[in-house]
Amino acid sequence: MTDLISSTPTGRGATERSSRRERVALLVPGLGYVTAFMAVPVLLVLSYVFFQRGRFGGVVYEFTWDNFSRAFTPTYRAVLVDSLVIAGAATLLALLIGYPVAYAIAMLPDRLRNIALVLVVIPFWTNFLVRTYAWIVLLSNEGVVNRSLERFGVIEDPITLLYTRGAVIVGLVYAYLPLMILPLYASISRLDPELREAATNLGASRFTVFRTITWKLSLPGVLTGCIFVFVPSLGNFIIPELLGGGKFVMVGNVVRDQFLKARDWPFGATLALVLIVVLAVLFFVQSRVSRRLSTGGPS
Repeated sequence: MTDLISSTPTGRGATERSSRRERVALLVPGLGYVTAFMAVPVLLVLSYVFFQRGRFGGVVYEFTWDNFSRAFTPTYRAVLVDSLVIAGAATLLALLIGYPVAYAIAMLPDRLRNIALVLVVIPFWTNFLVRTYAWIVLLSNEGVVNRSLERFGVIEDPITLLYTRGAVIVGLVYAYLPLMILPLYASISRLDPELREAATNLGASRFTVFRTITWKLSLPGVLTGCIFVFVPSLGNFIIPELLGGGKFVMVGNVVRDQFLKARDWPFGATLALVLIVVLAVLFFVQSRVSRRLSTGGPS
């Protein structure tokens, strides 16, 4: 009799509603936190884009579009393009380093794999500024890199490594390399080894097996890793300042200066909005491409 009652549409509907209420209740703390401490502050800052800077800083609530036209003047457009180039180079270099590392970790036995993963995330346990300052010690004229090159006879005099564009890119790669390795590892470790074995048995070369199976099926992880590295690299302002010596201004530096030095909150918010739009487009493209790769057809 009890089974008969529970199998009726009314019983199933009540169970589904109860399950739905439980899921909503579990989501409430997380959604409340995100809304109060992320969504509301971001919306508040973005509302400033339509107002003007006060004479002595602050916000004058008079509507204007001038912040948008100013944001796309050649000066700030060049900063945005330069930021995209630096963040893109850091992402590409992180991919070239991270993919072989992730592949090697995925091929390790279980007990060694866990140790390797811990070694990958260990840098995150150290303060970000300390890690960045460590690169100043390494790349300076009297640093370990120049001293080693001199000792092995590669160079006679110290070469300028610090306060260059390359130093900024190396710093970004070091800072965010684990964010590339971890999604790549997750993607590669899920591949069925029988696919590679079958391709090899059918006569495919190792390069063909890698290109047609390993690389193709791990592309969602590649895209995720690229987004994870590119996004924080684009908004970073500490590494360009410390390792670039202030010679290479990225959009994150400009946004910070507008809020803290120029006290032009409306224009700083406008630049932040441009940055958010660029990142939103990247996330949209990544989502569409990942869906297409996972379904094997148009999304």
